[in-house]
Amino acid sequence: MAKKQAIDKFKIMAPGGTATPAPPLGPVLGAKGVNPGQFIQKFNAATAALKGKVVGCVVTVYNDRSFDFEIKSSPASVLICEAAGIEKGSGVPNKDKVGKITKAQVQKIAKEKMADLNTSTMESAMRIVEGQARSMGVTVEG
Repeated sequence: MAKKQAIDKFKIMAPGGTATPAPPLGPVLGAKGVNPGQFIQKFNAATAALKGKVVGCVVTVYNDRSFDFEIKSSPASVLICEAAGIEKGSGVPNKDKVGKITKAQVQKIAKEKMADLNTSTMESAMRIVEGQARSMGVTVEG
């Protein structure tokens, strides 16, 4: 039997537990050689606890059209918007401030994102999250 060989690797963002094979997800998966219905079924089962929350996913496609996927944490911007209670960041973040979050909220977000960040200390992770918040027009208090 031939050895499984990865032929493609790509990233997607989808709402956890509620993804559908309708556009934009279905056509992207189909174009990459993944059965959209089968992927959506497995993805929704794996992300059932994250109902409605946008999560990242790295999909690896093999030469026999099988696939594996790895669930990543939600993007920092989504977590910051959720913590600040806003719908989206500012278009002009250096002039228009759209929300505020506390250091405790920053630490909570940094803990959640720790596995996906390229740092090993909590202080560095918090600085990364604070920088993201600043670039969205969200003020960090404390």
